[in-house]
Amino acid sequence: MKKTLILLLLSTGFSFGQSKLKPEIDKKASSIEAKVIDWRRDFHQYPELGNQEVRTAKIVADHLRSLGMEVEEGIAVTGVVGILRGGKAGPTVALRADMDALPVPERNDLPFRSQVVAEYNGQKTGVMHACGHDTHVAILMGVAEVLSDMKSEISGTVKFIFQPAEEGITEPGVTSWGAKQMVEEGVMKDVDAIFGLHINSQTEVGSIKYRSGPAMAAVDNLNIEVNGRQAHGASPWSSVDPIVTASQIVMGLQTILSRNVNITQHPAIVTIGAIHGGIRHNIIPEKVDMIGTIRTYSDEQQELIHKRIKEISVGIAQSAGASAKVSIDELYPATVNDADLTLKMVSSLYDAAGKENVIYHEPITGAEDFSFFQKEAPGLFIFLGGMPKGGNPVTAPSHHTPDFMIDESGFLLGVKVMSYLAVDYLDLKK
Repeated sequence: MKKTLILLLLSTGFSFGQSKLKPEIDKKASSIEAKVIDWRRDFHQYPELGNQEVRTAKIVADHLRSLGMEVEEGIAVTGVVGILRGGKAGPTVALRADMDALPVPERNDLPFRSQVVAEYNGQKTGVMHACGHDTHVAILMGVAEVLSDMKSEISGTVKFIFQPAEEGITEPGVTSWGAKQMVEEGVMKDVDAIFGLHINSQTEVGSIKYRSGPAMAAVDNLNIEVNGRQAHGASPWSSVDPIVTASQIVMGLQTILSRNVNITQHPAIVTIGAIHGGIRHNIIPEKVDMIGTIRTYSDEQQELIHKRIKEISVGIAQSAGASAKVSIDELYPATVNDADLTLKMVSSLYDAAGKENVIYHEPITGAEDFSFFQKEAPGLFIFLGGMPKGGNPVTAPSHHTPDFMIDESGFLLGVKVMSYLAVDYLDLKK
């Protein structure tokens, strides 16, 4: 219903945000396009893993200070926040970029390709901006420069959030996410709305994708331990076979999606990704461990699926004379774009890209820790095209792969749309 209302209103030319600063934004953004590209290439050549973004953070902080902003460093280990106070009173809008790279060796012939090697999970690995966070940082640095030049005309405050560890940082016994830690350290306490952008290698340059409501899934790690009784493989009647029991649990879990989840509202996923048990052809083991992932789009759906996973796993194990222990680690909440905010801001997307280039996307089963910010204030998270014109999204290298590639001609639109969202929102609240 909300989607229908949005599309109906916008199809009639309805518009909320019409800041008079947009022509000035366009001019300034065009003048610094080459600088944004240079920043991105530098970050790409020298990527840093989560909570290790020391070099990146220093470049960001120095740039924000050069623009006359109040700057705070060391938030959530390596995060940076810049405050741009407009010349007129108003609310506070936040713009976010994530800074971390991935433990992926780069495989291309770019002159600025990464040759960085680091240690991850006890292994040496190549490091690459294989998800486009270098692009996000460069674009937001450009937005900061554009808006700082017109701060006397801005009605309110713009908070620039440069976040570490979106991909997470795992240490023995600890898994942390940059957005969650930034929230815990108070970054969102005075924010009225927040906007985020993600480059997409399988969306054509010049396009923007958005969605109202649940846009990306919540993600949880699933662990199931099945305990039985060990026996010789030639005497299975002497065992309580955890392998057979685990197999029945895998099949039982599929009934959650087919019989318990209302799929007319939101899809969901329960995937078992690995099963470990046994060591020899002719031994039925004592224990089997299973791990997997859960994807949901609402707190209620998440609660239901967690409940059913535990009931099914424990119940099937008991029926076989075995036992099952279920543990679920909740990682990211669902990325939910505030419906009212989205309705008001889609015209900003149209103004930046042209109505014909703004696409309403289906729910994405990937996850984003931007969702932690959205728990604190209304937020809108959009996707920016990074695939060359005429490219095939099926064959374009996807994110988190060694061949990941981004067309830099899309960066100008990124600077414009994030600037538009900020000034239009602040004008709405005047």
